[in-house]
Amino acid sequence: MVKDNVNRQPAPVLQFNESIQELRALRRARRAVRCLPFRGRFYSALEHGALSSNELANRADWSELSRHPLSANSTEDHLIWLIQVGVLRREVDGQGLTERVRLTPLGRQVMSQWDGEISRASVPSRLLHWLVQHWPRL
Repeated sequence: MVKDNVNRQPAPVLQFNESIQELRALRRARRAVRCLPFRGRFYSALEHGALSSNELANRADWSELSRHPLSANSTEDHLIWLIQVGVLRREVDGQGLTERVRLTPLGRQVMSQWDGEISRASVPSRLLHWLVQHWPRL
């Protein structure tokens, strides 16, 4: 006799896979934040308002936001990587996307781990981050 499985619960494997993907995304985002030159105050500033790469490169207080001086181009490269990882998103105005970025919910979750300064990643972790960031994608 065959029973009708209409009220059957979804397989727990799907929930398990989703949680693994979320953990991987969170781990990748944490590594990116620790490997890039931005300080905790940079991410705090993005929680309260949007910034562009030009605004960041031209700020007089850049040393509070970054570990070393950055050009607008290198800042933009870092911002694009943080967008791809899911930490940042482009700000939208009435005419579409702008060059300014804001923190995403994932970014807020990552930043909740640190109260003040972000701990610097180890050399092997920075090497892995660089390889992941620059490895050609097919």
